[in-house]
Amino acid sequence: MSDLPPDLPRLRTLEHWLVLSLERVRHQIAEVETREAALRAPLRQLQEGPGWVLSFLSEGGRLVADSVHICDCRLAARHRKLLSRDEARRALTDGGIRACGICRPDSELGILD
Repeated sequence: MSDLPPDLPRLRTLEHWLVLSLERVRHQIAEVETREAALRAPLRQLQEGPGWVLSFLSEGGRLVADSVHICDCRLAARHRKLLSRDEARRALTDGGIRACGICRPDSELGILD
């Protein structure tokens, strides 16, 4: 025995309701997919080429490596050197250079604290 109505008018009404419901579900799916894609997208787009800089401070008249920044960070010192991705990773992991606490190049490079 079927749980569907036996007559055509009620079947057409049910069909119409199901079509409307399916459209609402598909619309909701599209919204959720858009939201999730935005969460997976990078927070900032890095420019082509070197995306990081090594910032130097002047101590006693000589420049001393201080910190690694993302290239557009306004906190990087006036004296700086462009770094490749690998150079920035090495500076933060092997070189003992600190990461800027504002632009967080260590996060962008996938280095855990």
